[in-house]
Amino acid sequence: MRFAEILHDGRLWAIVYDGDTQDILTKTFTDWQDPAFLEEFFSKNITDLNTHFHISNPDLAISDTIADAATLSSLILDITPETRLHRLFRPLGNSLNREMRLSRRQAKYRRTTAHDSWLRIYAIKIKRGTYLITGGAIKLTPHMEERKHTLDELRKMEIAKNNLLITNKG
Repeated sequence: MRFAEILHDGRLWAIVYDGDTQDILTKTFTDWQDPAFLEEFFSKNITDLNTHFHISNPDLAISDTIADAATLSSLILDITPETRLHRLFRPLGNSLNREMRLSRRQAKYRRTTAHDSWLRIYAIKIKRGTYLITGGAIKLTPHMEERKHTLDELRKMEIAKNNLLITNKG
């Protein structure tokens, strides 16, 4: 595991997992723009899509995902030096980890039409104003523990957090 600087000012980083050639943020946005990847995902998760978002047409879900991915990508990649990243990366889960170092965070796009966005970018807060992106997911259920792909994102955050703790001790 290594880290790639995203904003080139030391505030936003993304993990490059062993065996990967690109950082996880780039990989995630590439997947979310790929109709074949999205068709496979929504076909496997059509019950969740219908149950939680009342959408039974995978084509609608694919087009919404591609549009939301473009918007979320712009929000993250067009950050100015004045932008306060804590407004983008909100605490994941309960508010007890609000200001803790190495706390789990998420960024998501708030849609104003049809339904909330199901896209999430997950990160670890390194220190105030500095974040490490660990992954991203299409979250169709209320709780991350309900599905393997979102549970995997929780695990990746914990692994990154543990690696950072070990690195800081050495």
